[in-house]
Amino acid sequence: MTVFLVNPACLDARVTDEDALLVPMGLFYIGALLKESGFNVRIVNLAVEQKPMDRLRAMVDAEHPAIVGFSVLNANRFSAIEGAGVVKAVDPEILVVFGGPCATFLWDHLFTTCPSLDCVVKGEGELTFLELAERIRHRGKKQNPSIHGDREIKGLALRSGCSDGKMDGPGIVHTREREPIEDLDSLPIPGRYFDLAHVSLSRGCPGRCTFCGSPRFWPGSRVRFHSPSWFVEQLCLLNQRGITHFFVSDDTFTMDKTRVIEVCRLIIEKRLSITWVAISRADFIDPGILGWMRRAGCTQISFGVESGSAAIRQTLGKPMKRERIVRAFALTASFGILPRAYFIYGSPGETAQTIDESLELIMEIRPLSAIFYLLVLFPGTGLYENLVDQGKLFDSVWSQKIEDIPWFEVDPDLDFERVKAFGHSLRKCFYSNLSDFAAGVQLVDDPLFYPLHADFLSRLAMTFSHGEYSRNPWVKDPMATAHILFERALAYHPDLRAFLGLAMVFQKERRFDRAVEMAAQGLNHFKSSRDLTICMAVSLMNLGRFQEALGFLEPFEQDPDVKVYVDACKQRIQ
Repeated sequence: MTVFLVNPACLDARVTDEDALLVPMGLFYIGALLKESGFNVRIVNLAVEQKPMDRLRAMVDAEHPAIVGFSVLNANRFSAIEGAGVVKAVDPEILVVFGGPCATFLWDHLFTTCPSLDCVVKGEGELTFLELAERIRHRGKKQNPSIHGDREIKGLALRSGCSDGKMDGPGIVHTREREPIEDLDSLPIPGRYFDLAHVSLSRGCPGRCTFCGSPRFWPGSRVRFHSPSWFVEQLCLLNQRGITHFFVSDDTFTMDKTRVIEVCRLIIEKRLSITWVAISRADFIDPGILGWMRRAGCTQISFGVESGSAAIRQTLGKPMKRERIVRAFALTASFGILPRAYFIYGSPGETAQTIDESLELIMEIRPLSAIFYLLVLFPGTGLYENLVDQGKLFDSVWSQKIEDIPWFEVDPDLDFERVKAFGHSLRKCFYSNLSDFAAGVQLVDDPLFYPLHADFLSRLAMTFSHGEYSRNPWVKDPMATAHILFERALAYHPDLRAFLGLAMVFQKERRFDRAVEMAAQGLNHFKSSRDLTICMAVSLMNLGRFQEALGFLEPFEQDPDVKVYVDACKQRIQ
């Protein structure tokens, strides 16, 4: 029996938000469990398709799945609704299932607006979806999935004329709530069956942020964990298939220090050559855990700072002490891990004064990366539910073709132009001071970390010489900052990226003699580096030394990218 698990396309086109194009991690978990239970599973990512509905129609027509499940977020709900109609148009007997945050919090609205929807998997989906699929396999897809007596499938809302379960509106039945999966290691490792770069050690969050749906999606304050061995085994499997960079998606990865240190110890013990980024809170950071994380390949930690105003942090459910935030950023950077700040603006109570407090905090924490979000409302968040309870918002608003609701639209003290100016001030402050933040990074003076410091500084330098910061008009003299950082990197340890980066900086400055010197120094340490060799040859060619350049290029002559330079050298020599 074939099951499709679908990631719908977002309503608005994405230009820079690559995460919106990725298949949610939950679909891989469900897919792995279904595969281990003998189902044929297809992951269908409509987010990357130019004509998503045409693609879905063709796949359904060709493979005739018994079930099509959609992972529904607010941003992609219209694609899911349209996709459900496409599926039923091809074969009305296919069971259409919605799951995910939007389906969990807006099930009643979705049943009303999507006639093709058969049932909703609420909350944690693996066991509910598996039991539903097994029931369809045993009974045949023509049978209604409603259940009787003790054999009821927990965690569902479904269309049914039966009297089982709890009726909630005409023809909608709620089965009993499903208990959280206690042993997460009992779930199959998704990386055994699928390629994915987003991984997770835990489910749940100790926080109660009012702008986030996590507290309600994972009920209760308890966080559940995979074992370190399960987590690292998945990294090993994926790394064996060529994946070298991972996004650890836990809401607060560093919550359990002992567990995280064991994860890091296993990564080091198994000599996994990987890098990874994580998310944490400022109150779950200390030098011990940072040292282990850096040695195990962590290159960035993101922190939800949210605001420089203590009052706004309180309103957003993030009553973090300012001193903790400042300390977390300084500590993280000192171990050669890039500290990234998340700020939210346009919040309840936001004024020019609170924005000034955020600007002051930016200058104090000196982040090396920052993302500034306009506060928006989603179902399931505390802010949204409070407005619904007060009769100021209704779920029917989601019939409009919108992905979210900006807070300023429901706050009489804010408006678009004012909030837009807030965001402009925050971004300008960060980017215009970023070069100073980067050049002034203070690193721990421990020889054990010197090679890692070189790696960190050269990565950071590349963002100024060739990456995002090189193109931002607010960043002051990015090439000079890159030069400083590359030289600092090489003062710690010979680093391939630093040699190459500095040579390329010299090339951009038309200082080809210095580029040759730097490439030569790098090749003394990294003799087989293709990139350094090409850099050396290009620099020699610009100096008119074509015979020497050819000598460097000939070992790589079969490489199509290199052959262009080889032919150019031979032509000039002749």
